[in-house]
Amino acid sequence: MDVRGLSGRWVRVLVVAGLLVPTIGAASAASAASATVGTSASAGKPASVQWKPCGDDSPGYDCATVKVPLDYDHPSGGTTQLALARLKATDTQHRIGTVFVNPGGPGGSGVGMVLSGYGEYLGTQLAGRFDVVGFDPRGVAASDPLHCFDSEAEQHAFVDSQPVFPYRKDQYRPYFETWAGLGPECLDDHQKIAQHMSTADVARDLDLLRQAVGDRKLTYLGFSYGTYLGNTYANLFPQNVRALVIDGVLDPRLWSSGWQIKSDRVATQEEFDEFLRLCDTARQECAFWTPAGSARRWDELARSIRRHPLELPDGTLYTYDFLIGDAVGPMYSPEVWDGPDGAAAYFDLLADAALAGDSGAAAKAAHLRARLVKQLTPDAKEADYPNGLDAYFGNQCADTQYPQSLSSWLAIDKYAQSGSQFGPIWWWGNTGCAHWPVNADRYVGPWTARTSAPVLVVGNYFDGVTDYAGAVASDQLLRNSRLLSYAGWGHTAYGRSQCVTDYVNAYLLKVSLPPNGKVCPANPNPFLPAAAARNAQRTTPLVGLPAPWLIRR
Repeated sequence: MDVRGLSGRWVRVLVVAGLLVPTIGAASAASAASATVGTSASAGKPASVQWKPCGDDSPGYDCATVKVPLDYDHPSGGTTQLALARLKATDTQHRIGTVFVNPGGPGGSGVGMVLSGYGEYLGTQLAGRFDVVGFDPRGVAASDPLHCFDSEAEQHAFVDSQPVFPYRKDQYRPYFETWAGLGPECLDDHQKIAQHMSTADVARDLDLLRQAVGDRKLTYLGFSYGTYLGNTYANLFPQNVRALVIDGVLDPRLWSSGWQIKSDRVATQEEFDEFLRLCDTARQECAFWTPAGSARRWDELARSIRRHPLELPDGTLYTYDFLIGDAVGPMYSPEVWDGPDGAAAYFDLLADAALAGDSGAAAKAAHLRARLVKQLTPDAKEADYPNGLDAYFGNQCADTQYPQSLSSWLAIDKYAQSGSQFGPIWWWGNTGCAHWPVNADRYVGPWTARTSAPVLVVGNYFDGVTDYAGAVASDQLLRNSRLLSYAGWGHTAYGRSQCVTDYVNAYLLKVSLPPNGKVCPANPNPFLPAAAARNAQRTTPLVGLPAPWLIRR
């Protein structure tokens, strides 16, 4: 969410193209599969959902599966199955309805999101007045998952056969040929779901789910790629909106046209510059700071590793592509910037190793990197293997037409490089779409619908994954919306900024909007002691974290 994701959106190092929480556990998946609901395919309207307990691993949660048309052009034909998880409203006397959530990706599990603690968190935030429901979009996790590999080991071998992104002349062609071959490989297995994974179909599914739970109109909270799903729903079903929040917003025109790189080439750099600026402001409180300045030290580190990869104690080489990926990952979550296990301490050790030849620092960096990876990627479990990589491409390639020739990819790589050092890592991550045909049922606009209730658009000034311009664009495109801004850092704002959280809660509960032009203040400098103490006590589940399924451990 690209080498992206976690939107979102994924990057295969300390990062990920958009995802965000663990996928559904095997026991819960089995429980979900045992509770099904029939579909009136000709009418396209499912009956009520037959919920059953998810199992001992998820006490208090209900699971179900819903059958929906595989192809909405032929609604009486075949079906596919969607997995759902629910935490019921506790204030039944004042229950409003159901709030659907999506963690992003594409490829993120809404079931896993709810079961991992977010259901309880959101339910409490909304005073127990909503059922909180997460669903795995078609082709994702427990919803008829797309699989391009025979095993997780085969998937890892495929990913590890190439650099995180190509940056040397001898890398470009092998990288392109390997990743461009992914589409034909996935489609050769004749999995029917591979032809029907566009976001437009996911939005159509969402509208059937809304009807299945008995809601007259949709209440929705979507993050990262989930904002593209929210935008698509708002434009396909504008009269069915009760309250719709999009947080960490993709400009739908860029995403659908294959030009998200216009944002990616600069967005991560803008937040990373803030990382370095705040480090300098904090001085000794930031482990990476030196009197010469953090920006200068970073540039020296990057140049050194690009010219001379760092040899780690186990004999492996730490190369420039890893460094850039490891810098992108923490931009999802400023909560991991500081502290003894934080990003600044990690880059400090790398600099000591690369610039000062400190072999002890190299060993410490390797250990610290493993701890950072664990912070940013909760464990994922799935009956077969976590299919976030497969699902990312199954959806993104269905939605977006990319160039088919290496020469075209190289030309846009130059454009990405001219934006910043982070541009190429985002660009090359979508190479899997080069030979993957788009879905005929995809939606590419217009994006200017007037919804039956206003859409609340949330954007961070310094979001290195989905930049603030995406939120501004969506607010300007939608004819009935309100922009809520957060003047801070990181990917998504709900649960990160108390100010944003309070306004979103009020909107979801009462459909009351924040004041026009409202900007919530930034949290304290993450490197200062007050912010570190706040982060240490944090209990809020975070969304917008990098994906767990493409981390190079």
